[in-house]
Amino acid sequence: MAGARPSTRLYVADSLAEGQSLGLERDRAHFLRSVLRLAPGAKLAVFNERDGEWLAEIEGLGKGWCSLKVGAQLRRPVPEPDLWLVFAPIKRARIDFIAEKATELGCALLQPVMTRFTAVSRVNEERLAANAREAAEQCERLSVPEVRATCSLGAVLDGWPEGRRLIVCAEWGAARPIAEALQAVRAETPGPAGPWAILTGPEGGFAESELDALRKLPFAVPVGLGPRILRADTAALAALACWQAVLGDGAERPPADLAGFPAG
Repeated sequence: MAGARPSTRLYVADSLAEGQSLGLERDRAHFLRSVLRLAPGAKLAVFNERDGEWLAEIEGLGKGWCSLKVGAQLRRPVPEPDLWLVFAPIKRARIDFIAEKATELGCALLQPVMTRFTAVSRVNEERLAANAREAAEQCERLSVPEVRATCSLGAVLDGWPEGRRLIVCAEWGAARPIAEALQAVRAETPGPAGPWAILTGPEGGFAESELDALRKLPFAVPVGLGPRILRADTAALAALACWQAVLGDGAERPPADLAGFPAG
């Protein structure tokens, strides 16, 4: 099963090992057969965060079913930044965009939260998870972000895990520029960044009482994102990119050592 690395990647929850046979869910089988129009013998890559990425071959394929044979390992699992995105839900197309781009930017977990001015009343977490999975398959990462059930901001903060710091994207009031705040953290604590999260508000912004309460949290770091008023999705992605550049894996390069994958 040697040769150029296949362009199709699928995330699978099953354990992966050479010689193993896998059966795919109905929707994944439909995708390979009816969308990509693959046939038995076609090669693809399968991956997960525990076992890394493996070459696989379609053994059999029919309406609603597909079996794969796992071949050689392409990549071993690697550590990834422990970064959460806690965000107020926004309109459907924009929330899909957040899930997709946050995945590309290396988020480990997506947590929708209801704030005082959140205009969206319902979040389709299954849709967010599907968008995150598809983005992970496209961007060469080996994991898919966890998508948690939507709950109130207060409930999330009440159960906040010890040791996880929180960047609060504050659109008004006292806040250090995000680059300055992150560089200060880097100077104080060289080495791996540890667990962090980023919090962004709804389209109407945080309520004054919410920001006042957030500023009092010992684990919170209020930051500013510049003089312009950013859309909620823009703010989330800007903050994620800044964090990855300073404290995350922004200095690393894509996996250019794989067969058929050009160096950049």
